[in-house]
Amino acid sequence: MVVDNAQSSSQPPNLGTRWHTTTFRWLFAYAGMFAISLVILIGFVDTAASNTTNRDADVVIHWQLIYFDSIPDGQLEEAIHRRLENDRIHTNFYGLFTSDGRHIAGDILTLPRDLSPDGTGRTWKHPLGIVENQGVPVFRVMGERRKDGTQLVVARDLTHVLKIREAVVSTVIGGGLLTLAIGIVGGLMLSMRQMRRVRAIRQVIGRIAQGDLHQRLPVGGRDEIDLLVHLVNHMLDEVERLMGEVKCACDGIAHDLRTPLAHVRSLLGRIAAYSIATNNDVATRMVAEARVETDTLLERFGAMLRISQIEALQRRGGFATVDLDVLVQELGGLFEPLSETKRIEWVVRSVPAMTIHGDRALLFEAFVNLIDNAIKFAPEGGKVRVELSRTGRGPRLDIVDNGPGIPIDERDAVLKRFYRGDQARQVRGSGLGLSIVSAVLRVHDFTLHIDDARPGARLTVECWPHSLA
Repeated sequence: MVVDNAQSSSQPPNLGTRWHTTTFRWLFAYAGMFAISLVILIGFVDTAASNTTNRDADVVIHWQLIYFDSIPDGQLEEAIHRRLENDRIHTNFYGLFTSDGRHIAGDILTLPRDLSPDGTGRTWKHPLGIVENQGVPVFRVMGERRKDGTQLVVARDLTHVLKIREAVVSTVIGGGLLTLAIGIVGGLMLSMRQMRRVRAIRQVIGRIAQGDLHQRLPVGGRDEIDLLVHLVNHMLDEVERLMGEVKCACDGIAHDLRTPLAHVRSLLGRIAAYSIATNNDVATRMVAEARVETDTLLERFGAMLRISQIEALQRRGGFATVDLDVLVQELGGLFEPLSETKRIEWVVRSVPAMTIHGDRALLFEAFVNLIDNAIKFAPEGGKVRVELSRTGRGPRLDIVDNGPGIPIDERDAVLKRFYRGDQARQVRGSGLGLSIVSAVLRVHDFTLHIDDARPGARLTVECWPHSLA
């Protein structure tokens, strides 16, 4: 049973929204870190492959330049032609140009612009300056200026090497994405398994929070959650044992004291009869006061035992379909004579066909206590309204009076046993009526809201389950 003092209270996080859970946050954090690592790895592989390709191509071109340096200037054109005729794979390209850039020999017809003649390698990603029928998209080029002023340019085809590099990078990307997908799917499966365990634990905790201390958290995971579950179950065993001992002691005291109190009341009755027979007015008055106090004690012990009986009920053991409209009409007929005695304006409104699943006798007892308090604290000539209405989640019962009301700082305390506020001390009672209401609503998992009626108090019972599970 939950008490709401007309103020919004924080709700527990909804674990059913799995995207907001720590498990899924860690999963997607892992996926993000893996994706970033994969991008870095691909960049590293691509850079390393490019540097290695360029370095190897530069070494080959450099040795070719050394070879051509060993050939006299007059024989260089013929050596280039021989080299082109013997190049079966045709991965190398040559060009010999005058100092002013005119073509002399080779299949490189145009001197590449911005090419340094100091033997520094450079990558070209277009066939500029290459014979068109060769169709070289990417090549590595290097040039040098010979002693006679001519410029020699040597280029090497990188197409096949770059295809291998692209295949390696594509393989890394594909393998990384496949690994990431497998990791995410595996993580989702493991996370969902953990979420099912957490959901089962949460449902059991919800039932424990409702008062069913016989429940125990499910075990079987053999992990850190299982270690906590074993500790919590051990703690619940101790809590149930201690509460059972306290309850047995309290019930025993209440039960054992009822008999001697009943004997005292009977004895007081005999004394009262004797006092009346002897015309002892003082003794008669004192005995009457003693009998009133004894009746109060008996009422309190009876209420304590009733609360224990209600709390000992098995969850929903005797529940059935309850027509709240009929129940409210019966309550209206029951309290109408009492309201007429106090000249209270008595208003009962209800909506037909409002059924719930609950224990009719317990709900009748709880509503009787609430209405009795409203009439008890309403001033003579005041007003009490009982209204059953329909909401989007279920039926709601409002009991409103124009009495002194319940201060905000006492709205939690009034549900505790024996508590009586300053306004209630002038009214006869045991201080256990709302405790019985609390026990009944706890069994049904209903919620009681206490608010101001300005003047008076408004007690609202939301007649639908408020379980955490």
